[in-house]
Amino acid sequence: MAEWIPDDHAELTAGWRLWLALSSSAWPGPDWDGSPCDAVRGLREFVASCDDIMTSYLAEGGRNDTTVVGLLRSMHLAASWIFELWNDDTLPLDSERAALLHGDLAGFADHAQGVRTLLAVGGGWTALPL
Repeated sequence: MAEWIPDDHAELTAGWRLWLALSSSAWPGPDWDGSPCDAVRGLREFVASCDDIMTSYLAEGGRNDTTVVGLLRSMHLAASWIFELWNDDTLPLDSERAALLHGDLAGFADHAQGVRTLLAVGGGWTALPL
């Protein structure tokens, strides 16, 4: 696993904001209507959060080649393709499609957990619950 040690306050802040954004679950909430498009709704919000974190970080003078920027981009990519794949799908899930959707969301959750761990170690937040 890579290592992340923030270079400055701006990078530390961006890492903290990403860590907090990742604390929201990729799984559908209790109000899920059962459709794939509703299951991935939170990923759109997460991608918007990543965009906002990146914009703020760069506006504060952050460099485009830092590890935190790479982590933000990786999360953006991990979430975006799943959202795009399932976003317009309103058909009821059968067992095969439910397994595919679950697999996609589980893959995102695994990547997110790895990034959260990396951020927690580098930011000194390992005492906080992952």
